[in-house]
Amino acid sequence: MDSDPDSAAPAAATATPPTSADVARLAGVSRATVSFVLNDTAGGRVGEQTRARVRAAAEQLGYVPHAAARSLRAGRTGLVLLVGSTAPIGPLFSGFYRELQESLHRRGYTAVLLGPTPGTGADAARSWAELRPAAVLSLAGGLSPEGVRLLHRSGTRAVFTLGASRVAGAHTLTLDQRRVGACAAAHLLERGRRRIGVVVPRDPALALFGEPRLAGVRAALGDLPVQPLPLDLTEQSGAELASQCREFALDGIFGYNDEYAMLAHRALQDAGFRLPGEVALVGADDLLLARLLRPRLTSVRMRLPSGEDLAALVDHAVDSPDAPLLDRDITTVELVARESS
Repeated sequence: MDSDPDSAAPAAATATPPTSADVARLAGVSRATVSFVLNDTAGGRVGEQTRARVRAAAEQLGYVPHAAARSLRAGRTGLVLLVGSTAPIGPLFSGFYRELQESLHRRGYTAVLLGPTPGTGADAARSWAELRPAAVLSLAGGLSPEGVRLLHRSGTRAVFTLGASRVAGAHTLTLDQRRVGACAAAHLLERGRRRIGVVVPRDPALALFGEPRLAGVRAALGDLPVQPLPLDLTEQSGAELASQCREFALDGIFGYNDEYAMLAHRALQDAGFRLPGEVALVGADDLLLARLLRPRLTSVRMRLPSGEDLAALVDHAVDSPDAPLLDRDITTVELVARESS
């Protein structure tokens, strides 16, 4: 009886993986030519027919260049670790990471996005150092000077922090979340609002962004009172927020970001509030969904550096590890006014 191809067992791993010498014999070229072609370093030294023959041989044999061996020849790995925070990655940062990964790839790097690493300081850095990255870009907020020194000693040529804190020995790219809150508060003041509440996510992972945004509102409002509004992403929590809005007679709310602001938007309308007549509402991140609400949601847009620009900074720092450390504020915010305020 014929066997069902769909039920066939997966192919076993080859005991001895093919080598570049095997590819060279099958293609009828030297190992150097195989290296030139498969590592995209041939320049004009290898003709197109020879390139095609080498690639066909590699595909036929299932040959993949050995990254570790290539790194030894180059004197460093091509790995860039992008270390995320414990906060969920929203559309703004997911698009930023995708563009950065593509830009680094075009420059010959492999960018790997890591989740938060258990431990702090040197403990977290030690697990990153085991991968021997050429560069580390950390949004996690837990990097310490000891961790930076450990990474450098293990061969990492450039360490970047992307966030609010500066760390000795690392390149600093500052994203000042306080400006997001200050921008929202200034707009609410301009619209004549004086009793302002600020959504504070109950998710502790979001404190990295939520606390400085609340601080930015307080700084912008000066002596005016600010009412924190703790919020979970649940309908029940939204109903509680609407109740607090009535209790404190609030006439303006900064919703932390668009996602939380959208929950507040629906909860306030369900409770009978008129937007913006009774309560003006502002979000942040300028998501497409925020524009689909009625009334459309006013939002603070934060512009992140382009992936190409940041990839160029990483590449330069890797090539010039002794160059002066960068310390740049890359925060750019703008208010996108719509009907909700």
